[in-house]
Amino acid sequence: MKISRSFCRYLLLLLVFFIQKGYVTAKAFTGTYGINYGRLADNIPSPNEVVKLLKASKIKNVRIYDADHSVLDAFSGSGLDLVIGLPNEFVKEMSENPDHALNWVKQNVHAYFPKTHIVGIAVGNEILGSNDLDLQDSLFDAVKNIYNATKKLKLHKVVQISTAHSQNVFGTSYPPSSCTFKEDIAQNMKKILNLFSQIGSPFCLNAYPFLAYMGNPDHIDINYALFNPTNGIYDKKVNLHYDNMLDAQIDATYAALEDAGFDKMEVIVTETGWASDGDLNEGVATLKNARIYNYNLRKRLAKRKGTPRRPNFVLKAYIFALFNENSKPGPTSERNFGLYKPDGRISYDIGFPSFISSSGNSLKVFRAQICQWYYVLILTLCATLLFRSL
Repeated sequence: MKISRSFCRYLLLLLVFFIQKGYVTAKAFTGTYGINYGRLADNIPSPNEVVKLLKASKIKNVRIYDADHSVLDAFSGSGLDLVIGLPNEFVKEMSENPDHALNWVKQNVHAYFPKTHIVGIAVGNEILGSNDLDLQDSLFDAVKNIYNATKKLKLHKVVQISTAHSQNVFGTSYPPSSCTFKEDIAQNMKKILNLFSQIGSPFCLNAYPFLAYMGNPDHIDINYALFNPTNGIYDKKVNLHYDNMLDAQIDATYAALEDAGFDKMEVIVTETGWASDGDLNEGVATLKNARIYNYNLRKRLAKRKGTPRRPNFVLKAYIFALFNENSKPGPTSERNFGLYKPDGRISYDIGFPSFISSSGNSLKVFRAQICQWYYVLILTLCATLLFRSL
């Protein structure tokens, strides 16, 4: 017993030491499956109903693209893990003024934590792959100031800081082992990666086989993009075989990180999905293909395995997106990535339940259905009693 107690005390002291030294870092993802909850729509359910939908679907990891207080209130006490976003339009302000960054974290994280389980802050979205050079130059200081704000408020051990990148940050990515970062973003990328390696943040990648296939349909097998059985590709340089494009995109990212000197950094997919409808020139954006991709992706994530290049790093991904968003600009496909329709019905069946809603008011619809069932039951009983009395 004495040995057991001494051992427990030793483990406790060791844990305290690791926390104080910063060896225990914030982790923003539980399991392997998450969802992006975008709200560029005027017909989707309320945040309170969305929480019910997520819990019914057993989706714990959620990302939003801002820090809307109605969402933060709705997620309070839900047990869901939430990553909030600092929108691109605030990045320059936060980079220039640490006090503004501190106030932003106070108002949008500290004021809600821990009832609303905010596990991460995504600073901007796809900035280094954009054409806005001023914004690119502002990103590192914004990330640093937001992190320092969490540190000042003693949240840095539980709230992870990140920023998501598009595939535009890479030069070439085929074969995967040849991937490197573009020269024109390398300097800004290196500063961010240095900070992230110190604080334990992952590299966040928005990866879309859908977009890659549409950009080169003559040279890419659609089955390879959809996780269907295929011959795949063989990367001779590293003697690795890929049977699906998403794994190849992730391993291309690992190759770029290795080339930049960050071979220990984890890659998390912060967006991936397939559109269920599109314009005439988006022929692969169909209900059938969207279902196949998302169903196969869910199976792939459920295996809890890594990629060919990183077999010990279990793949984690946030699906884009929860709802079809009718106010998103761009081609028709942009408004049709949702696993759910605005009324809460599933867009296609990949194993999630429908959540009946009409114009964001599912409870009224549900009560109306209960009343209808009640009336049918009463009429059936009356008819049965009448029949027996004859």
